[in-house]
Amino acid sequence: MPSLTLPIIIATSAFSILAFSKTELMARYQFNAYMIHKRRQWYRFFSHALLHADWMHLIINMVVLFSFGASTEYHFNGYLKNSGTLAYLGLYVSSVFVSSLSTYFKHKNNPSYNAVGASGAVSAVLFAHVLFSPFSKVYLYGLLPLSSLLWAVLYVAYSVWSSRNASDNVNHDAHLWGGLYGVLYCIVVCPGALSSFLFQLEHLR
Repeated sequence: MPSLTLPIIIATSAFSILAFSKTELMARYQFNAYMIHKRRQWYRFFSHALLHADWMHLIINMVVLFSFGASTEYHFNGYLKNSGTLAYLGLYVSSVFVSSLSTYFKHKNNPSYNAVGASGAVSAVLFAHVLFSPFSKVYLYGLLPLSSLLWAVLYVAYSVWSSRNASDNVNHDAHLWGGLYGVLYCIVVCPGALSSFLFQLEHLR
């Protein structure tokens, strides 16, 4: 079965680019905890992942997803056979929701807070890949190859810094929650993934 990663990238990119020039789409589908809480617009928990703040935000997320997505789906299929692709889709969609929960409770009474981006889901995919294959080399952004574990460490450091210093409408906290959820999801859904990860760490010594 073809990987779901490319269709996700195409759909997200198309909708994001369309919303760059149509502000009504951005306003209607971005994450706004107040509108979810007061107006029960629950779809915003998911629709914001199809939007991005600007070209750089979109490109970074889609390049990371392209770099790790297909391989992560491959590992799911290795553990779960015929249901691996469904598990991969479940990870992506559910992580969009889960990674936004802390932000929802923090800003549910703040009508001026908005956020967009697939960062939570992309982070979940990245950290799932780390659990499956922590020392595989990845040529992210065309740079020198680094292990997926090292890329994840750098990603967390960037997310912590951005969360404290950025003033854009990107939910940087979602990076961290998405990454944590990605690991927990794989541990539950893929029996043996954690023991395999620990074995690889032990084997490195």
